[in-house]
Amino acid sequence: MPPHPHTPAGRPAGRPRTRAVPLLLAVLPLAAGAEPAPAATDLDRIVVSGQRDGYSAEPTPASTGLALTRREIPQSISVLTRTQLDDFGLDNLNDALDLATGVNVERVENTRTYYTARGFDITNFQRDGLGIPLPYGVQNGDIDTAPYERIEVLRGANGLMSGTGNPSATVNFVRKRPTADLEGQMRATVGSWERVRLEADVAGPFDAEARVRGRAVAAWEDGASYLDRHRLEKAVAYGAIEADLGTDTRLLAGILHQRNDADGPLWGALPLYYTNGTPTDYDRSTSTAADWSFWDTRETRAFVELAHALAGGWELRAAVNHERLLEDTQLFYVYGTPDRATGLGLFSYPSDYEGEFDALQADLRLVGGFALGGRTHDLVAGLSRADGAMRETSWYGNDIGTPLPPLEQWAGRYPKPAFDAFSAGSDFDYRRDTVYATVRWNLGERFKLITGANRAHVRMEGASYGEPHDSDEARTTPFAGVVWDFAPAYSLYASYGEIFAQQTETGADGRVLPAIEGDNAEAGIKAGWFDGRLHASAAVFRVHQDNLAESAGFDPALGRTVYVPSDAVSQGYELELAGELGEHVSLSAGFTHLAIEDDDGAATRTYVPRNTLRMAAMWRVPQIEGLRLGVSARWQDDIHREQSLLLADGSPVVTRQEAYTVVGLVAGYRFAGRWEATLNVDNLTDAKYVPSLYWEQGYYAAPRSASLTVAYRF
Repeated sequence: MPPHPHTPAGRPAGRPRTRAVPLLLAVLPLAAGAEPAPAATDLDRIVVSGQRDGYSAEPTPASTGLALTRREIPQSISVLTRTQLDDFGLDNLNDALDLATGVNVERVENTRTYYTARGFDITNFQRDGLGIPLPYGVQNGDIDTAPYERIEVLRGANGLMSGTGNPSATVNFVRKRPTADLEGQMRATVGSWERVRLEADVAGPFDAEARVRGRAVAAWEDGASYLDRHRLEKAVAYGAIEADLGTDTRLLAGILHQRNDADGPLWGALPLYYTNGTPTDYDRSTSTAADWSFWDTRETRAFVELAHALAGGWELRAAVNHERLLEDTQLFYVYGTPDRATGLGLFSYPSDYEGEFDALQADLRLVGGFALGGRTHDLVAGLSRADGAMRETSWYGNDIGTPLPPLEQWAGRYPKPAFDAFSAGSDFDYRRDTVYATVRWNLGERFKLITGANRAHVRMEGASYGEPHDSDEARTTPFAGVVWDFAPAYSLYASYGEIFAQQTETGADGRVLPAIEGDNAEAGIKAGWFDGRLHASAAVFRVHQDNLAESAGFDPALGRTVYVPSDAVSQGYELELAGELGEHVSLSAGFTHLAIEDDDGAATRTYVPRNTLRMAAMWRVPQIEGLRLGVSARWQDDIHREQSLLLADGSPVVTRQEAYTVVGLVAGYRFAGRWEATLNVDNLTDAKYVPSLYWEQGYYAAPRSASLTVAYRF
């Protein structure tokens, strides 16, 4: 059920929708007159070039604050590289995280998504190491991957850098950066359901010495859907400039804007059971959206980073990020339980919603090494502030509860209400101040100890849907980890961290639930072969959380979802292999097993699969130069959910999704030097399944589809 009534102020009637792609042309002037030249700076920076990085990239320092390799980080980490994103056509965040080890993409609607790892919600999403938890823990709108060089997933509580957060994972987007050499690419894609996508990416120097460098990325996509009445058009523009202010100082600034216009979006989804408890089984194209509904988002992110080299190898880094998300929607929610014989029993809940979320994040840190006991140790220390403000208003008509026909006969025709009967909304501010320090102690050539702590003070004030939304809490969360390189290619590690995360969910009384508290422990073994081109890891973990918000269902009288606090323990293990198998095969594969129990030892959060497998492999055929063949696979075991409806014997209705596998195929060919064509087929076996039981409602995932991409690189 929806966490809050999403319903923005209506868009002007007859508003034109962009069908041309003028923003793509904006990236071309950057290339004019640029001459390749080496960069003139002594500062370390993320190196981005046209060389395809395979599937074996190391994480950036942004994920942990220190320049650590995979083996040196005492936690599980996965990296989705630019090559992998391009190979499998992973143009949006949901498709990308579908292939990340241990991550479950909870598609509750086609415009709104939750993410889980190790049994719990992922709420920490960062850009180059800075971020603020998602409002309500949910991602609204599509996130395009075109502006990003890679996506890093650090599983477990991020005790190294995050002052608050969930012990599931931290997802860090690494932005594309300017390059010292002129390079770029153009891509065009056509696919199922009228999908058309154009993309351009150009980078290079502005002067002969490459002291000033720039990068511009643009993408535009439009297409219908397998779902009735749904269509999405989106446009992305990203630009960044990097300048060497002398040999010791580097400045980076940029801005990203993404526009999503979705017609016929889901708000809520399909009922999954009848009044007699038997499961529903609709056509995959079935949607509850009205023919006038829409969900438009505008996301703008600006950033500035300054790095200055100090004496003795120390560096001072400052960064500021600003994000603004605007939402404008008119939506149609369907509630109730249909009768098996007649299909009747469903009712209307239309709403008009507008929302605005603003956040400003600033971080100042000192990074360097110091000598003690005859050895050099690494330190990162800093302070950060995050300020967020949520403003949202929901408008309703006087027609809530109007009986609807069976969904088999529903064509989206419903008179649009005036939305003038009554309104509700939220208006609250969020602030998080953090002081942190982490030391990597070099206790021996093969033994490293990492210790750290975060002191976070989190405050909220305001109101949400008529109830106070106030809280003020502070905690110190310690972190410790050890890494022992017991052989040239192998390391053993262990880590422990405590958890503190303020929540925005509210109970039946309208008050914010208490902060999440708990602890996270992990141990494992890592290996790195062939000069870091192939990585493997095996980990066991245990997470304990108190006060975790669990949905108790959508209350039409309150106009929002009601949450209750719960305690849970998650434990299990993960296996991962990623990198290059010889000269011709790239592979990324991971398996996760977990168990989640409440304090009484009973299984909880049963909508989270206990076993998952993620795999993507690419074979560059040596016998035919330029040909590559790939396969991806996602498997999960069965999941279920106890619904709120009780049967005659007093037992709850149980909705089940059996285990399923989704297979994709890729065939690509590089021709004429710089040209490349790629054919992607998704859901090869045409499996029919519900991708999430996170809510009591759900919808069917996409059937078999195909796309063809032609790219030119220079």
